[in-house]
Amino acid sequence: MDGDEELLRGRICGEDHDHPRPGPKPGRAYAELVGGPLDGLLLDITGWTADEIQTGVALTTELGQFPGGRALYDPRPGERNRWDWSGDSP
Repeated sequence: MDGDEELLRGRICGEDHDHPRPGPKPGRAYAELVGGPLDGLLLDITGWTADEIQTGVALTTELGQFPGGRALYDPRPGERNRWDWSGDSP
């Protein structure tokens, strides 16, 4: 794991890298992003419906194959809290 990857691991997706409390917050629900450009980040899914979770997400990132594009993640079957990377989109 290189230095950039280590900085991302355990941080919440969408929060500033210099946030004073970069890790999980009590009372929130998170999904760990597995693989791809956002590997190791936590996605806050607090309040999401079952349908929203099943749909997965397309997260804007500069780190993927298409800078400024989206990294696509879908929930792992049987594991609501681990979402696997399925590719990048412009």
